[in-house]
Amino acid sequence: MNIQEAMTFLLKANQYGSVLGLQGIKTLLEGLYNPQDKLKFVHIAGTNGKGSTGAFISSVLATAGYRIGRYISPSVFSYAEKIQILTSNKKNISQLNLDVPKSVLPYDITYINDEDIARELSEIKQVCEKMTASGMPHPTIFEIETAMAMLHFLREECDLVALEVGLGGRLDATNVITNTECAVITSISMDHMNVLGDTLEQIATEKAGIIKPGIEVVSYEQQQFAAHVIRAVCKQNSAHLTEADFNKIILKSQDIQGSTFSYEEKEDLRISLLGKNQIKNAVVAILAIKALQRLGYTISEEELKLGLFVTKWSGRFEIISTKPLIIMDGAHNEDAAIALAENIKLYFGNRKIIYIMGVLADKDYHAILRHTHPFAKQIITVTPANARGLSSEQLGCAARTFCNNVISADTVTNAIHIAKEEAREDGIIIIFGSLSYLGEVYQSLGLS
Repeated sequence: MNIQEAMTFLLKANQYGSVLGLQGIKTLLEGLYNPQDKLKFVHIAGTNGKGSTGAFISSVLATAGYRIGRYISPSVFSYAEKIQILTSNKKNISQLNLDVPKSVLPYDITYINDEDIARELSEIKQVCEKMTASGMPHPTIFEIETAMAMLHFLREECDLVALEVGLGGRLDATNVITNTECAVITSISMDHMNVLGDTLEQIATEKAGIIKPGIEVVSYEQQQFAAHVIRAVCKQNSAHLTEADFNKIILKSQDIQGSTFSYEEKEDLRISLLGKNQIKNAVVAILAIKALQRLGYTISEEELKLGLFVTKWSGRFEIISTKPLIIMDGAHNEDAAIALAENIKLYFGNRKIIYIMGVLADKDYHAILRHTHPFAKQIITVTPANARGLSSEQLGCAARTFCNNVISADTVTNAIHIAKEEAREDGIIIIFGSLSYLGEVYQSLGLS
């Protein structure tokens, strides 16, 4: 199988949709001799912040010299970024401190390449054919990709894998794993209600389904109902729970260059990811690192600080241009929109912003608009290149109930052209919404 045949196989798997449940992935991995059983994991679930928290954890562990696999969903800028390997670069580590440019990393990041994709999918396809021949359903694309990740991480001899849940937790394909070192639960809020349930308790129950007996569990400071569920599940599983307490954050400084803060005994921590929410995500990552230290992983104070400082996570309140100032953010649900509005107020005060916005049709875009519109000088809507994308006309119609200056641009390229004409050199453009179209932004700006 070559890469073209491999991608054709994946595209055909799209027809099988998204199916929650573990039987398919279990059978698929059994046919591959259960590569996941030979790996160890930090398993990350939550509504918002999974990617950022996973990025912090992976960066710190790689800085400390561990070979880290990272599985993310969805990918934003390229298909291959779903499956990453972070490898310590000892030469860079010896040269680095918190005063060096953030573009220099103490580790190397590589994405799965075409040859590896073709090799892994060739094995997987054979198992899929055996499954369907025996009368079983064909594995879904997410099950196939999860299996591909497990094969790749085993071949790459990863010390630990930061494994991000696709949807929910309890019945997500990633929950096939058994060797969880630490389960991390990020911020839980209302999203995917048609699948996970229409109450916070139901959604939290699904997220908490990744908790295994006797493991370390770290949780974001949750809303009351979600926190109650997580505590109960940990108690049932005799799992050791550490909950973040954001009242213990002492903010030292915060500007468009990053933030400096202390948490408990950890002083003068610096992060480059922007936003109040990123400090909270960093705290959850710190608690996860402390949990791993209790399990015997060796991470020094200097490695923790450096790993946090150099963490990058594209598409999350990320500055991608300075003249005009263009910021890109994956605010695709109500909680993320609240965080975006807080960040706009924090960094830009009362300045009016030009928005470019695109969402998937199943998102609560009225809630997103309700929280973000007070800062809008103009809202430009686009249609994401996704089968589930909401048309720019429909989104524009909804936006006009909140803002008088709305333009339906359809494509990202048109939207950026219109926004730049309006912003000139001293304006501010924020591009946000569903992660699935942010890759188009990079292409349109010539950044990919």
